[in-house]
Amino acid sequence: MPLSKERTPRAMPERGLFRLLGPAFVAAIAYVDPGNVAANLSAGAKYGYLLVWVLVLANAMAVIVQYLSAKLGLVTGKSLAEMLGDRMPRTSRLLYWLQAELVAVATDIAEVIGGAIALAILFDLPLVLGGTIVGVVSMLLLAMQRRGQLLFERVIIGLLAVITVGFVAGLFVTPVDWGGVAGGLAPKFDGAETVLLAAGMLGATVMPHAIYLHSSLVRDRHGAQHTPDRLRRLLKATRWDVLLSLVVAGGVNIAMLLLAASALRGVDGTDTIEGAAAVISSHLGPAIGVIFGIGLLASGLASTSVGAYAGADIMGGLLKKKFPLIVRRAVTLIPALIVLGVGIDPTWALVLSQVVLSFGIPFALIPLVWLTGKRTVMGQYANGIAMRIAAWVTVAAIVLLNALLIYLTVTGQD
Repeated sequence: MPLSKERTPRAMPERGLFRLLGPAFVAAIAYVDPGNVAANLSAGAKYGYLLVWVLVLANAMAVIVQYLSAKLGLVTGKSLAEMLGDRMPRTSRLLYWLQAELVAVATDIAEVIGGAIALAILFDLPLVLGGTIVGVVSMLLLAMQRRGQLLFERVIIGLLAVITVGFVAGLFVTPVDWGGVAGGLAPKFDGAETVLLAAGMLGATVMPHAIYLHSSLVRDRHGAQHTPDRLRRLLKATRWDVLLSLVVAGGVNIAMLLLAASALRGVDGTDTIEGAAAVISSHLGPAIGVIFGIGLLASGLASTSVGAYAGADIMGGLLKKKFPLIVRRAVTLIPALIVLGVGIDPTWALVLSQVVLSFGIPFALIPLVWLTGKRTVMGQYANGIAMRIAAWVTVAAIVLLNALLIYLTVTGQD
């Protein structure tokens, strides 16, 4: 069901495949949020190119996951949350929503903290004040969404462009050891902390709220009912949409890790985003440091707005209740401001929030793969054998990584 009258699904005019692109770029914001910055910078600064393979694998998984989510929304005319809500009794829906809401809170904490850190880097603002500003600006961005889906998409895509420049610029002035990068493509760990970082990187890349969100975005953009010819056209456009958007997002993530591995490794004070930004400024020049801060700010603003959009969709689908986006934005801002106010190390809070997201992935991913493989749901568009295998291998890899993380954490091995 639509979340508001302004979001009632209706077909958008179109002339070519290019005009159908957009929803995947909005979902891709989830893949370049401040949690990614913290996890990728931490991994690169501490372990060099060791975990490059995690980002490559996670991005390949993301292409599969986001296409399946979009396909579900296009074929059924319903979001993943709505499909689950229709199939669960009331108690199960409530419990499922609680775990999804916990993940949404972790997402919001990461995004608001990231924006607050960016404002501290750029303008030396206190973190709590910066977090409040990020929350207020995100409300304004959400107000744009009420004026039209296409306008909201264009604003978010513009911020994605700023993010890309902000996080890639440093690579143009620092040498990269491409031999080390090639070595980092071989899957391996170096103790329990690398597993923790890998889980955080995975949670920051394949994000639960993006899995739910994409099915809603395509429904809201393209409508809920299509002729067979138009549906085939939309699915073709969606494949390009997902591929192009995640090439951008994946490239940005890898660029962050390469920048940290080449410019920050072994340098004191790079265990926090603020410290890393200071080192980037001193080693690569103040201009690169400012560009990095602007990219981080754009990341926080865009991702927290998209996260609030996703949270409202999940609540509407599972609880079958509408909740105004602006009110939800105000409520979910509180935990992030508390974390900033009590003095918890913001960078470590960001990394841990991504680990929480990693645990939430199976609750969104398993139902998605199951539903998109059922002919009773998808008809002729149900996943073929190759896609089913790839999707279930993705699920197994994510669950295995989380199980390994739990084992190493509980046993204290390193």
